[in-house]
Amino acid sequence: MELTILSISGKPGLYKLISRGKSTLIVEKVDETHKRMPVFATDSVTSLNDIAIYTDAEDIPLTKVLANVYKEEEGKVMSLNYKKCGSAELREYFAKVLPDFDRDRVHDSDIKKLLQWYDILVKGGITNFDDPEDKAGDGDEKEGQV
Repeated sequence: MELTILSISGKPGLYKLISRGKSTLIVEKVDETHKRMPVFATDSVTSLNDIAIYTDAEDIPLTKVLANVYKEEEGKVMSLNYKKCGSAELREYFAKVLPDFDRDRVHDSDIKKLLQWYDILVKGGITNFDDPEDKAGDGDEKEGQV
């Protein structure tokens, strides 16, 4: 993902990083409002590039999982109603996207959040899910886990 997309604890949706100040970030909501606002050092902010999904082998960067969902959905918004479907249906869908996900450590709420973020990004026109670290050849582990 070329843009820095952020999740801010306690605030719904996703945000694009616009600029950095001394003790604040200026972000723009990834939706039709494009509302800009400051985010302070006291807010818990996570970049989507820093999140990984647990699998039975190694942890997979969220950007790769989003790219898999994009392929499964053929670039369209979610076909699955993840808000209302049951656990079995949700996990069956996610197994198509990431067959070896760790079924014990990845919870239904994690899958729903990922699919919600996917919808937000696609509706916001952000569909380049390439990991910038892949291009740089940097193999460092991701810090955040889902």
